[in-house]
Amino acid sequence: KYQNPVHSTARVLPKDYPDRELISPFPVPLLIIGSKYDLFQEFHSDKKKVISKTLRFVAHYYAASLIFTSIKSESLMSKTKSFFSHLAFGLEKGKTMCCEPGKPTIIPAGSDSFSQIGSPPLTDVDITSLHAKNPKDLWKKVFERVFPNESASEQRELKDPAKDPQYSEPQIDAMRAQKDQVTCSCSSFSPSQLCNSY
Repeated sequence: KYQNPVHSTARVLPKDYPDRELISPFPVPLLIIGSKYDLFQEFHSDKKKVISKTLRFVAHYYAASLIFTSIKSESLMSKTKSFFSHLAFGLEKGKTMCCEPGKPTIIPAGSDSFSQIGSPPLTDVDITSLHAKNPKDLWKKVFERVFPNESASEQRELKDPAKDPQYSEPQIDAMRAQKDQVTCSCSSFSPSQLCNSY
């Protein structure tokens, strides 16, 4: 009887990988893409700092690469494509790395460290008051403090794209309302009443 050997799904990192003992590498090479850099630039600098540092932490924790890009920038799209080519085909990824404020973040896996990222940027509260169980939980709590979750009712309302004002189409919405009204009035009849009306 022939059995296939079981292969480990864990990624093997080089011995000199930064913070190797403190991270949890994703089983396959991972690229985190911040795809709306043009909108990100309009945020207040404090919010940009929280987003950037949190994504850097997450990327480093999972041994991932991180890149901010926008379809409005050919050079950023080119760098994103080179990351894809590197991950998919093993091509050279280039030497570009940038984590300067005011510029798009580009960090290949293994180029960052927890000491370079620093602590979560939170000035209005003592970090110890957040009662985090571990560093990942701490970063999550800081992020949620700056960007609170929507209430459950708001999330439920937005789950139906037909009710989202962003996608409103007056003619289609009017026809849909008419159809819903006909459906409602028909549902009040019993099947025997519907059959007898013909």
